[in-house]
Amino acid sequence: MSAVHSLRRWVKERRHPAADLIYRTAMAARGFSVPVVPGLTRALYVGYVGGRNLVASFARVFWWTPLFQSRLIRPAPRLYLYGGLPLVLGPVRIAIGPGTRMSGQTTISGRTAGSAAPELIVGGNCDIGWQTTIAVGRRIVIGDNVRLAGRHLLAGYPGHPLDPEARARGEAETEDQVGDIVLEDDVWLATGVTVSAGVTIGRGTVVAAGSVVTKDLPAGVLAGGAPARVIRKIVE
Repeated sequence: MSAVHSLRRWVKERRHPAADLIYRTAMAARGFSVPVVPGLTRALYVGYVGGRNLVASFARVFWWTPLFQSRLIRPAPRLYLYGGLPLVLGPVRIAIGPGTRMSGQTTISGRTAGSAAPELIVGGNCDIGWQTTIAVGRRIVIGDNVRLAGRHLLAGYPGHPLDPEARARGEAETEDQVGDIVLEDDVWLATGVTVSAGVTIGRGTVVAAGSVVTKDLPAGVLAGGAPARVIRKIVE
């Protein structure tokens, strides 16, 4: 046991008055902060937030958006990126409609083992939220006015085969594990939804937070669960 570790243990046990004094002094110092000065501290906060937003806006306009637009098959009108530059992996072809908003914490990956480049088609006026992963096996289509709240996984391919020996050899997934995903217009996925390969979610359907969608869902319903099931129609 090192001398530093022995000293820390001696202080934490607080069996000696000196150890207790050191411990209490350290706890008081850890929680210390400069008192709030009315007016001044608030002005500093406003200046800090305003400066941070100004820098982020400058990066969005002159850096993140042009770089990401260069990765698309054609420019996306009025694309709004926030929070950084989305991560794109693999040979995926990406098309995005007008007015879509996308978090910089989005990951888009394309399957490398297929015979053709996978395609991601995103409609107009969509929201793709924080920490969403879109794994395109062959094709993923996201319709107009779709809302992806955040922390989603659209799993068009798994990345590994089911056979453990093939997986240990580093082989790719098999073709039967790959499938298209379609989110029709006006779909809303609440936070943390996973959508499996081969699934279509019908127009206007809402999927509850944390759900796992393994089979097609019809249009105009509220669904939830793992696996997701229809709870009720949204409009009778």
